[in-house]
Amino acid sequence: MIGTIWWILGLVCAAWVIIDVLTAQKKMSSGQKALWVILAIVLSILTAIIYYFVVKKK
Repeated sequence: MIGTIWWILGLVCAAWVIIDVLTAQKKMSSGQKALWVILAIVLSILTAIIYYFVVKKK
């Protein structure tokens, strides 16, 4: 049960980062976008937290 909740939370976090990077970040280079997408897939929840504080808080 707990594993399922973490999996769903990770999926939502990864989707949020990927969608935001590909749609809202017009000034970000293609390499940076690719890096964020890869990180979102591999480390979904951690990437979402870092992305929020590094990119969205600017």
